[in-house]
Amino acid sequence: MAYSSRPTSMMPGAGLRQPPSQPSSALSTRIAAKKAELENLRLLRDLSGTLAMQMQALESKIATLKDGTEAVACVLANWDNVLRAISLASKQASGLYDAGAEEADESSSETRLPATLVRIPAEPREKTGE
Repeated sequence: MAYSSRPTSMMPGAGLRQPPSQPSSALSTRIAAKKAELENLRLLRDLSGTLAMQMQALESKIATLKDGTEAVACVLANWDNVLRAISLASKQASGLYDAGAEEADESSSETRLPATLVRIPAEPREKTGE
């Protein structure tokens, strides 16, 4: 009979075990690091979603502001024409307007205010009799 020079064990699979100190602790450290990384990625995903919703709300508000600004710019662009028309109508209504009157008004040092064309109450009227 020939005997082998290697010692044999009575337990099956005893030669497949690794020493518990080095590889197990390195693996557990790596797993813990990956878990922390996963948690940070989940937090980043949640915060990014919140930021995206806030940016969409901001986009909507800016669009509204842009539309309002365009309307104000349109009104202001026409305001000079409105004042000129009121002044001209006021002068014609009071009989002051003729071809030379505008030049005379510009050269005179006294500034005349146009006559009131329409009266609009600044405060609402109170209803009576009800």
